Amino acid sequence: MKMKYIILSIVLINVGMHAQNAQIKEAQSIFEKGKSQDAIAILNKTEYLILNAPDEDKSDFYFLKGNVLKDLATKDIDAANNFTLASQAYQDVMLYENESGKYKSSVKAGAALKQMKSSLVNGAMNDFKAGKFKESAEKSFKVYLFDKKDTLNLYNAAAASINAEDYDSAIKYYEQLKKINFSGKGIVYYATNKKTKEEDTFISPKARQSAIDAGLYEKPRTESVPSKKIEVNKNLAYSYLEKKDFVKSEATYNSILEIDPNCVDAYVNLAYLKLELKKALAEEISALGTTPKEMQQYDKLNAKKDDITRSAIPYLKKALLIEPKNESVAKTLLGVYRSLDMTAEYNSLKAGM
Repeated sequence: MKMKYIILSIVLINVGMHAQNAQIKEAQSIFEKGKSQDAIAILNKTEYLILNAPDEDKSDFYFLKGNVLKDLATKDIDAANNFTLASQAYQDVMLYENESGKYKSSVKAGAALKQMKSSLVNGAMNDFKAGKFKESAEKSFKVYLFDKKDTLNLYNAAAASINAEDYDSAIKYYEQLKKINFSGKGIVYYATNKKTKEEDTFISPKARQSAIDAGLYEKPRTESVPSKKIEVNKNLAYSYLEKKDFVKSEATYNSILEIDPNCVDAYVNLAYLKLELKKALAEEISALGTTPKEMQQYDKLNAKKDDITRSAIPYLKKALLIEPKNESVAKTLLGVYRSLDMTAEYNSLKAGM
């Protein structure tokens, strides 16, 4: 009786493998005809059959899957997600070939990963140039998750997010950049695409030279990039400010001044932050009625409002000390003096303008 069960199991496995091989061949044929979406649909339905297959067959399956997903990503069809899935498929190829000892597609899979990463990086840059900031951020972040050593992609994801006014994502990415002590200082390798006439970036001089040797690029250019630590903190503080998280915004602006005590933007935005707090308090005051209790509350809140407004003065004065001809800062300070009835200070500043 047990033998019958064993024989039946073998028959079922053989039937399953036969069905799997037939569907893989069908997917390959459809893929070669340029119908990648139909091919991936077949592969996704067939994937459960590969579990009991030999490592060599698994390698063939995942190499085809990686190629199909790479094609979709290259065609900008759900590029960020298909890039991630293709990366996993190619890594599975390397895993199963390492286990079987038969290296049929590992080299090709590794090359495809590098090519795909470069393509997605360029896609993210093109999206950014086209104003498609959310798509750009998503692609850059996917590349970062694939290769966390290349932290510039996380920085690009943060920059695209803040341009998309997606401040939650911007905060997440900028906080991560701070956590890994990102500076961004380094060298960027550029070359001009002969077809589009636009500059693209390359991971290394060798990658750029390969593209030039292939006749696809020309006019190589190398640029030294200064540290971006202050910029990271500025954008993080601004994102917190936009989210009305004044405590974290103020703390971040103060951390900028620890790096650069002469950062005018930090002083100006700290003053702006205080004036935003004043505005919120003014709205609370305007909502009060005329009962004795509310009038007492009015006096307390009004005094608090003036204290908050007054706290912006040192930041504005410091900014003017660094940039005496900054008219925007001077006008803001004049407005603060006027609101606090600081006539002498107002006239003195006005006379010096």
